[in-house]
Amino acid sequence: MKLASCRLRIPSLPCLALVTSILSLSGPALAQDHTQQTQQILDGIQSGEQTDIQLPDPQQQLPLDDLRKFTEVFSRIKDAYVEDVSDTKLLESAIKGMLSELDPHSTYLTPEDYAELEESTSGRFGGLGIEVGMEDGFVKVISPIDDTPAQKAGVQAGDLIIKLDDQPVKGMSLEEAVNIMRGEPGSVLTLTIMRDGESAPIEIDVTRDIIKVTSIKSRMVDNGYGYVRITQFQADTGKQFTDALQKLEDKNGGELDGLVIDLRNNPGGVLQAAVETADALLDQGLIVYTEGRIQSSRLRFTAKSGDVMADTPIVVLINGGSASASEILAGALQDHQRAVIMGTQSFGKGSVQTVIPLDENHAIKMTTARYYTPEGRSIQAAGIKPDIEVKPAELTELNSRPFFSEADLSGHLEGENEDNARQEREQADQTKASPADRDYQLRSALNLLKGLHILGRKNTADSQSGNP
Repeated sequence: MKLASCRLRIPSLPCLALVTSILSLSGPALAQDHTQQTQQILDGIQSGEQTDIQLPDPQQQLPLDDLRKFTEVFSRIKDAYVEDVSDTKLLESAIKGMLSELDPHSTYLTPEDYAELEESTSGRFGGLGIEVGMEDGFVKVISPIDDTPAQKAGVQAGDLIIKLDDQPVKGMSLEEAVNIMRGEPGSVLTLTIMRDGESAPIEIDVTRDIIKVTSIKSRMVDNGYGYVRITQFQADTGKQFTDALQKLEDKNGGELDGLVIDLRNNPGGVLQAAVETADALLDQGLIVYTEGRIQSSRLRFTAKSGDVMADTPIVVLINGGSASASEILAGALQDHQRAVIMGTQSFGKGSVQTVIPLDENHAIKMTTARYYTPEGRSIQAAGIKPDIEVKPAELTELNSRPFFSEADLSGHLEGENEDNARQEREQADQTKASPADRDYQLRSALNLLKGLHILGRKNTADSQSGNP
């Protein structure tokens, strides 16, 4: 509580009654330093010197009129509501309301809620497999999680859920909506959603299942070029990421010519995991910092020496489903110019939630700080803007028939490398379409990496030969 200081001139002992009355009125505000201040006042009275007394700042006191209004509403509900409501229920609802009105991410955690929070960060929980938030009273899909029932059923980032089975979402709290979405594995939930570009609501049937989230997926997308997909940041994502990079290099037989990190539809997760992932790719400098009102919410995370992919060009893919911890990683790599960020604008969740225990069974999750990138950019409600904007698109091959070439002419002049060229064409015809051939954003990232590698190789050759 903020205290205001006033100075009283106390010339003699007869004023003791006045001082005593002041102390009794402001006792609660002065309780913390009561003994020390009392002794100082008494010493001042006895010596006839000036004495400082700290009184509460009226502007910092609890608003009594509002408290009276609260108790009045509480009493009216107890007396006149159509059904009897326990005091515990009313007070718990008041706490929930206090937190939910702050922002979409602050909430009151019951024992069940806290257990579900632990499940989601450990990588195994039951439900549909979507990260959601509230927008205009409806449930908005931040992103579907890879290989989950929601993703397989066709739920997309940005979808607005307006009904769960036959129950309208409008008026529900996020907690109530999530509780409905969770259920017995094998049971079906019908989502009615509004989607950009669609003129009418869409109904999607999703079969609930036990959600097992695999944080890291990796593969080679072309000779020399690796791909790492981070679906969600979990407690051990940092170690899994470095292990995946090592496996890609082992499979390639040496350093990679380029790396794609896919953060699309990654809803975030554990902050420390994002920091560890960024640290693996940075040699030094700030990764992210947080700013809040209390000292414990002001944190700075810096990179340790050692870039495990030194000199390997990197492209990071993001979209509107990339949020929170994934934005921290993208922002750090962008500010340090360690990677090219490609795709579309990210979600823009740049706030820190802290779980504060109230007792052994209850806690609150409250927003306590904002994230900032190394260059001081706030992510909150702004997101990460890609260096190169590439919107998703469907790829259609216009003409798959081989062109008629010089080698097809009767009596053509034989070329020195004709046999090798023929074999390469035959192998290309037999090669199956890769994931990059079906994913326009991934193909764009791969093409950029190939271009950077070619330029890097040329610059290296020129410097070794002494050419300008």
